[in-house]
Amino acid sequence: MTFTVADLLDQLPATGSLSLTKLEKALGLTSKSGRQQLATALQALERLGLVAQEGKEVEKREDDRFIPARLRCSSKGFCFALREDEGDDIYIRDQHLNHAWNGDRVLVTIHRDGGRRRSPEGIVQCILERQCGSVLAQGQRRGEDAVAVPLDDRLLTTIALDGSDDSVPAAPDPDGSADGAVLEVRVDRYPIGQHPARGHVVRRLNPEEGSAADSALLLAKHNLHQRPDPPRSSLRTPLEKEREDLTHQAPLLMEEWQGTDAPALPAVWLEREGELTRLWVHAPSLAERTGFGGALDQWMRRFGESLCLGEQWKTLAPAAMASAALFTPGESQLALSVCLEIDENGDLLAHRFCRSLIRPAAAVTPAILDTLRARKPGSRAVPAALKPIKAQLDLLLELLALSERLRQRRLAAGSVDLCLAAAGIDSLGDLRHPFPDGSHQGWMPGDGQRGPLAVLAELVQPAHVALGRHLRDLGLPALYAVQGPPQDNDLNDVAKAAIALDLPVELDDDGNAPDVSSLAAIFRQSDRARVLQQQLAGVLPAVQLSATPGEHRLAGEAEAYAPWCAAGLHYADLFNQHVLATLLSDGKDRPSVRHKTRVDLGLSSSPAAIDWPVLTPSLLTPLQQAVQTSLIPRLNARTRQSAELSRDLIQMAQARQAEPMVGTSQPGFISGIQSYGFFVEIPPSQCEGLVHVSSLKDDWYEYRSRQSRLVGRKNRRTYKLGDPVEVTVEKVDVLRNQIDLSVPGLPEEESADLEPEHGESAPLPVALTDA
Repeated sequence: MTFTVADLLDQLPATGSLSLTKLEKALGLTSKSGRQQLATALQALERLGLVAQEGKEVEKREDDRFIPARLRCSSKGFCFALREDEGDDIYIRDQHLNHAWNGDRVLVTIHRDGGRRRSPEGIVQCILERQCGSVLAQGQRRGEDAVAVPLDDRLLTTIALDGSDDSVPAAPDPDGSADGAVLEVRVDRYPIGQHPARGHVVRRLNPEEGSAADSALLLAKHNLHQRPDPPRSSLRTPLEKEREDLTHQAPLLMEEWQGTDAPALPAVWLEREGELTRLWVHAPSLAERTGFGGALDQWMRRFGESLCLGEQWKTLAPAAMASAALFTPGESQLALSVCLEIDENGDLLAHRFCRSLIRPAAAVTPAILDTLRARKPGSRAVPAALKPIKAQLDLLLELLALSERLRQRRLAAGSVDLCLAAAGIDSLGDLRHPFPDGSHQGWMPGDGQRGPLAVLAELVQPAHVALGRHLRDLGLPALYAVQGPPQDNDLNDVAKAAIALDLPVELDDDGNAPDVSSLAAIFRQSDRARVLQQQLAGVLPAVQLSATPGEHRLAGEAEAYAPWCAAGLHYADLFNQHVLATLLSDGKDRPSVRHKTRVDLGLSSSPAAIDWPVLTPSLLTPLQQAVQTSLIPRLNARTRQSAELSRDLIQMAQARQAEPMVGTSQPGFISGIQSYGFFVEIPPSQCEGLVHVSSLKDDWYEYRSRQSRLVGRKNRRTYKLGDPVEVTVEKVDVLRNQIDLSVPGLPEEESADLEPEHGESAPLPVALTDA
């Protein structure tokens, strides 16, 4: 179909009906076959009770039995539906998948309730949206037929190909073909009934052609490579009237990304008045350059995120739009700005939003920060690296001090900093630097990683808090970012692993761990700090978007947090910019024209003075409808995809670094323990491989899960988290990102003929494809 079930349901209003003609137009259906597909889809949805048809009118029906979720499968066939409402995961048996694949967005019904130690079980009733439009696969011949076997072993299927296709190797080959090429296969028909999936080969990808080929391969793996050109539409010219002229300020840009087409980020400036600090955050105004809901806005909404490929970016905004909004030192530019009044404790007291004209003075680079931090206190000499910002040096020092004050307030409110430096691989480019909002990992970089973007992250968080509270108090729609605490059981497991390593962690009377920030502080003092912080990072929940305000623990905010300063990076920021720009330019600042007194709609005190609708229905309704549709789960899915792409790019670069190590011994440390072996991280590239228990020939090893260790039955040799270990690199599979290791010099134990308690059939983890 040219549309998805999710697209269809999104077009139907929450109340009332929609004519079939308008529905066809909204879905862009002009051909007879497209209208027939719509008729078939409506019949199926009507049988499920999700829609009702009366003549030429279509109406959406709400049914609480149907739970929207996204499938997450393992290579062994275990599938769970991850609910969009953050409820308990639902176990889906193979016979109840109804041809849904890993990553698909589905509607599930529960047919067996969960128990104390058992997940509820469900059935996939409808596939809302397919995750995989194409797959990376290896071609195989089976007689006269040809099939594609997905590299992602969580896709529990094969795809039938045309037997005459020359792209498929003539004989089965574990590498996919004689020259090592990987096939990109477009799915033409998903499985239905007894009929298997069918597809065709789009292209061959050779993974030995360098980093550009690696990026192309991974973009195809995540279905992020097919991006049509933006629609032909003229950019709007933002109104210059009623803008505040702030060109007398000298705001600074924080520059750390060096990749081609890196998204524009805000400029910052401050002034002091006694114990009060007024921090100005100026964001590039993308929302004013395109109409909300127009073709260009819909195009950006579809992709949701800018994608970092290391040394270049695939930007959310079209090149012309991104270039028009980009801040350049010494040049005047239009912005959306906020003035934040912050006290000595880092608390936000008041704020005021406005549309502005600014002129950035200079850019702060990592070299400037390093030189400034290495400068002797009280030194009057200005090193050469600091001369480009000599006039703004005092401002930079004040910004750094404020950033640290805001950081300490955030940590005191329960946020977490982790010292997990990125892999030291030059080809990773901008992937070595954190995002300025922490959205990809759920934690902020700790000491030693405080580059310009980390400084900027602290300074823009109060701006996001201000907009969240402002829109909440005005009753306007927004995309809020929320993050709660980790699950108690997960945190307890991490704490018990630390206790097993003799760290000073104390459980309370109920056996519960201390809060996550206390654990992080203890872990930082340990000689096993990195591996313990990795364990902690694994249980921190990701930041999610929500239509309702809530806690954002990463920012230390308990009430409301609406991101808006990086509209070139995330569509959620662009949406919130649309709401803010509409409020400032078209909002009603008085009940009627008869009233002489106007209210400044950008002031934090304005909601208390307003008892009238600030936006007309024609402006408010499209914003409300966007939030009420599947926009939020789609954007959350895009953020997850972007994070997985970044992870895979890093891991593939690490695997490339490990290839020359095959056959050599390398020092490393144990970064994970499982029943089937232990993982070892090898610095400085931080590539991670597996020592399988079957390769430990000196004894039979028992897995002690509560202590996170492997213990030999006879020699009592122990492998535990953080232990230094010498390993031999046996094999590197770059496509699956699998590195096989062994421990050299172990004697063989002749009597070790016992069968494994946990089974050597346990699957080898495949980092490229496992979640």
